[in-house]
Amino acid sequence: MGYAKTPAEMPEGFSDSAWADVIVAMDKTYSELVAYQEKLESQNAELNELRRFMVSVFTSVSDVLIVVGRDGHIARTSRSFDALFGSSAEGLKNAPVDDIAAPGFRDRLDGAINQVIASQELETIEIEVGTGDGATPLELSIAPRLNERGKSVGAVVVGRPVGELRRAYSELEKSHAALKEAQGHLVRNEKLASLGRLVAGVAHELNNPISFVYANTHALEKYASRFEAYFTAVQDGASREDLIALREELALDRVVKNLRAAVEGSREGAQRVREIVEDLRRLSSDGGGEVTDFDLVTTTRTAADWVVRGTKTPVKLVFEDGPRPTARGNPGHIQQIVMNLVQNAIDALADVENPQVTLRHLVQGERAVLMVIDNGAGVAADHLDAIFDPFFTTKPVGKGTGLGLSISHKIAQEHNGDLRYCSVEEGGCFCLDLPLGQRG
Repeated sequence: MGYAKTPAEMPEGFSDSAWADVIVAMDKTYSELVAYQEKLESQNAELNELRRFMVSVFTSVSDVLIVVGRDGHIARTSRSFDALFGSSAEGLKNAPVDDIAAPGFRDRLDGAINQVIASQELETIEIEVGTGDGATPLELSIAPRLNERGKSVGAVVVGRPVGELRRAYSELEKSHAALKEAQGHLVRNEKLASLGRLVAGVAHELNNPISFVYANTHALEKYASRFEAYFTAVQDGASREDLIALREELALDRVVKNLRAAVEGSREGAQRVREIVEDLRRLSSDGGGEVTDFDLVTTTRTAADWVVRGTKTPVKLVFEDGPRPTARGNPGHIQQIVMNLVQNAIDALADVENPQVTLRHLVQGERAVLMVIDNGAGVAADHLDAIFDPFFTTKPVGKGTGLGLSISHKIAQEHNGDLRYCSVEEGGCFCLDLPLGQRG
């Protein structure tokens, strides 16, 4: 840009140094103009990038986006606005923003926007808007729109349709209710399956005392016939000698001795039947009783004895001497857990010589603990993370549902307790802990 002039071309009165200063100034101005031009081009590129970004936001955002001016009119909308309002969208643009609200909601929308513009604080409201599909509920988040000096120049409204969300929540609640009902059915079915395995043992247990009572009743019937014959002779006026002979013939002295034994035996048999029926009633209850304090040892023994009675495996059941903790919970539900644990232990001992299941009771702090220990192979390490998963089982097909441990674990948690696999030196062990109840 700068160039030197010959002395003949220089105006009169200008020295060489003056012309040099002019040339330096011109070069500096040119450089500044170039730098300013580059800065403008850079800012213009940033502005274009920002404009493209804003266009992409307004085009792709799924929520309804509305830019409102300070006068309360719509300045700009997103493409989702057009999708929501359909054919009426074009007429709403540049209109007062409260025109989007259904009758009865316009004052609320107008008041919220004015409040945001005045306070510069975020506001969230819910209104209904009129669309082609009728009234649609929208949740609106209203934020202030500020200029470079921090002054309010309008608002930005983001609307999210909540109708679908509410329907989804409603469906979720229905699904949750159905899941809880299904879970209840699974609990009952698993309990019925456990009871089904005990049918043989129940029949055997009932058959013994009932047979004893029946035999004693038959004997009492014969004894009654002999006494009737003797008393008939007495009423007919038989002589003393005849009565003595008849008494010896009917062996009444021996019958009198046997009579008390028969009555006592019948009473014991009936009592045994009563106890069996009472145990069975507790086991077959639906567990819907109230939470109470109960003797964990008695509950454990009742459930474990029934499982052993119904099994074909000649397992030895050992109750270790120790504390008798009082637990807090539903005894019927806890019996189901114990039955599942003992049954699983017995199933694991099918091929074990001298199978044994040990039940140990402990008190640890504020917890009543039951340990069910077997002398089998234990649970494989790669199965430990899955043993409480529904339908997980290592038993052959048709031998187990895979629900016993899962349901038992759920019941323990509902009692504010825990069911876990515990490490022992030999065999397998499951630990059930429950809140400690008040001692009677």
